[in-house]
Amino acid sequence: MTGKRNLDRDRLDFGNGKIGRLFRTMFFPTLAAMIANSALAIIDGIFVGHGVGAEGIAAVNIVAPIFMVVTGVGLMLGIGSSVVASIRLSEDNVKAARIIMTQAFIVGLVVVGLICIASFAFPKEIIYALGCSLPLEPHAVSYMLWLLPGLAFLLIQCVGMMLIRLDGSPKYAMTVQIVAAVVNIALDWYMIFPLGWGTMGAALATSIACASGGVMVIAYFLYKADKLRFYRLKLSVTSLLLTLRNTWYMMRIGFATLLTELAISLMMLTGNYMFISMLGEDGVAAYAIACYLFPVVFSISNAVAQSAQPIISYNYGAQQTVRVRQALRISLQTAVICGTVITFLLVTGADKVAALFLSPSLAAYDLAVEGLPYFATCAVFFAINIAFIGYYQSIEKAATSTIYTLLRGVVILVPSFLLLPRIVGTYGLWLAIPTAEVVTCCVIIAMYFIRRPKQAT
Repeated sequence: MTGKRNLDRDRLDFGNGKIGRLFRTMFFPTLAAMIANSALAIIDGIFVGHGVGAEGIAAVNIVAPIFMVVTGVGLMLGIGSSVVASIRLSEDNVKAARIIMTQAFIVGLVVVGLICIASFAFPKEIIYALGCSLPLEPHAVSYMLWLLPGLAFLLIQCVGMMLIRLDGSPKYAMTVQIVAAVVNIALDWYMIFPLGWGTMGAALATSIACASGGVMVIAYFLYKADKLRFYRLKLSVTSLLLTLRNTWYMMRIGFATLLTELAISLMMLTGNYMFISMLGEDGVAAYAIACYLFPVVFSISNAVAQSAQPIISYNYGAQQTVRVRQALRISLQTAVICGTVITFLLVTGADKVAALFLSPSLAAYDLAVEGLPYFATCAVFFAINIAFIGYYQSIEKAATSTIYTLLRGVVILVPSFLLLPRIVGTYGLWLAIPTAEVVTCCVIIAMYFIRRPKQAT
């Protein structure tokens, strides 16, 4: 068995293998894993929507930014450590790669621990800061408090996925996230319907699902890993300073991904305020469906970027610029295809998608069916944006990736939410996100071709 496993790893030759084959080998398991991971949030919405009602699904949407922030921290450190470790492995410096990996896990757990302590200490203050209203308070507080125990494992899972793929085991990474999704489905149904635990049951199911995925990640690096294993760090001032230096470098590289998650949280927060002010609790419930779907759009787009990342980073470190360009081209082509499929499905199946979450007899259902086709137009442009941002992260151009993420997630998004409803009415609420993605996509493509002659890659 050991020989077979090592042979499988040898087939992932990032430096010499055909780019198309390498990308496909990474992409399909990564895509399955990303979809399974996003199912953690979607399944909550489906079961809560039918088991609790519109107030329940709106309350879960209020708390969702906390989940997104933790996911963002995990992806930031996961991508940052993966890029750095890829370059170190291309230099045959396995020890440095292991140190980077270990530091990423430790720092991430410290950050999540601080988030959990603050949330346990001030639950009501936090949910109201996230846009909660008085009728939603009981559901929101209950969901948040039972979600918190699983967040450390969520962090471990997010960081681990990147590094497991880099270690040559994309199928194991896929298995981790599929197992977590299956656990979530089973427990969500059991705790919401037979047990009748409502939003508390949904949160507890998610926490247990995250724990199952996190434990599988830890087991991989303890017992199954090839080159990337945990490394015992020294408890000294020098070691602490080295950890801080490496953490800062990882954060610089992966910061755009954290910003993407924060931007989704900001999108939820701003949207919650605007929808509740114009359409009330029913508007928030309808918008919550888009917020549940957006992580799916992000996950599929992120699968494209993550599949290209180790290929681009390794060849960038080896100065194989032609291979870097080939990987970028394939990732952009795949992004366009994936985004087009998502837009088509959401536009033609808006009523069916809304019915997954809400009863057709509810006012929120009608609002969702009317608005989802407008929201769906963002998918193609979002996928292209994420592919380019992932490319710049992979070649250590952290500032460029951060600027584009801020552009699409804050600079254009917030004014779009505030101004478009004044111009075109409630349709503007649904068009704010597509507007931000379209404008950003135009800027990214224009700047890429303007600067391309000057780029080494």
